[in-house]
Amino acid sequence: MKELEKLIERVINRIDINLREPAFDSGPYLRSIVPLKQFGRFYAFYALTPHHPLHFRFHGSSLGGSYFLGKCFVDHSVLYKSDIRGDELKCKGDVFRYGGLEIPLHDDEVIHIKDSYLIKTLVHNYSHDPENLEEFLICNTASTHYANIHGSTVEGCFLGPFSTVDLTTLHDCVLGAFAYVQVGEMSHEWVPAGEIRIEAGDRFRFNYHFDADSLKAYIHMEPGMTPQGILMDFMEERKTEFQRIFDVVHLKAPVPIPAGTSLSRYAVVKGDTHIGANVLVAQRAYLEDAWLGKGANAQENCCIVHSRLEGENVTAHGGKLVRTRLGKKVFVGFNSFLRGMEDAPLTIGGGSVVMPHTIIDIQEPLEIPPNHLIWGLIRNREDLKAHCLDLDDWARLEGRYDLGRMRFEGDGAFFVEAFRHRIEHILEANGAYFDGRSNRGHAQKDQDISFNMIQPYPKGRFKGLYPSIDIRP
Repeated sequence: MKELEKLIERVINRIDINLREPAFDSGPYLRSIVPLKQFGRFYAFYALTPHHPLHFRFHGSSLGGSYFLGKCFVDHSVLYKSDIRGDELKCKGDVFRYGGLEIPLHDDEVIHIKDSYLIKTLVHNYSHDPENLEEFLICNTASTHYANIHGSTVEGCFLGPFSTVDLTTLHDCVLGAFAYVQVGEMSHEWVPAGEIRIEAGDRFRFNYHFDADSLKAYIHMEPGMTPQGILMDFMEERKTEFQRIFDVVHLKAPVPIPAGTSLSRYAVVKGDTHIGANVLVAQRAYLEDAWLGKGANAQENCCIVHSRLEGENVTAHGGKLVRTRLGKKVFVGFNSFLRGMEDAPLTIGGGSVVMPHTIIDIQEPLEIPPNHLIWGLIRNREDLKAHCLDLDDWARLEGRYDLGRMRFEGDGAFFVEAFRHRIEHILEANGAYFDGRSNRGHAQKDQDISFNMIQPYPKGRFKGLYPSIDIRP
């Protein structure tokens, strides 16, 4: 495994050079976070469909159980059970609109990862950077367990566990555990653990910061250790179920699949589960005694357990629902954790928006009315008062508004409209509105899919590394 060890050290050194201004040493977090023997235990795989461009090329890299869809070239990256999803790549001749400008692409867009060490990370290519339209670049970044990189050019950064970079171009930044940023562009910044920061130029700013002691119970990471806390335990308890489906080559769908619906071959489905029409269930999603109404979705690393989604619901990457009932068209943001109990269920009314990285963990029944914005850490009805507001009231906000640990500044109506517009885009892109002929989305395009498996070297100095492959149409 000498070559794999050298590759990891190369990634660490590149990241530390990039992070010399924030003065962050990534080595203690990365050197022992994954035992080297793990890289040789899994196969990587590339998904093929008639709808997604084929261009898979990598060189001297370890892929460690990772999943690829759509154009990509990887170079010297170390990927460990990550999902690289290129189903929204732009094509040559497409026009990108930005600030009144119309910019045509001169070539097909590709994902280029380079030296990154991505650990159970979800990368989705809904790109937005007008300066790099043909290449979705991640570069020397290291990202720890269950982080999300969504629509971003990241470069030399370190992302803590369960953190999210969303529609943001980062340059040499550090994100702490469970931090979320959607701010457009950042350079040489250190975002503390548990900070939620959403900005749209001078139109609005939303900021919330979890109490450090409260967040530590859910997720934290110390040098030389794997991430710890309730969120990590929750995912670890279910990993053996995923091992079973990866060990079997041919697996029959465990529940009926209606027309217009896509259930990934690499999702776990258990118990009395119902999947309606136009539903998208992505790879590494986990469903147990779940009811998914028409047009709902469960994206990568989502868990839906003893819960009901009435329809047209978005459960974004890493969202977790336990003993929860969602009304129609409820949005649950990235890495949110919503947990009721058998005698204390959680109910969220239709049209509500659960902000990314929200934790609702209750031991008493809780019902949130329709059309509300929800954020932060909620454990009971009293907490809800400082972490929830009617969306119509929010739309009337102008200037500064403080509620508990949350601060909002700017145009409330623009903020609400931006969220609603994005939710509609996700539903349309996922095929929630497919009528049998038109409005086709991911749920329909992902139905005819096959997988190429890629195995690592089993012995010698290259053990754990995968051979260099160049596949082009």
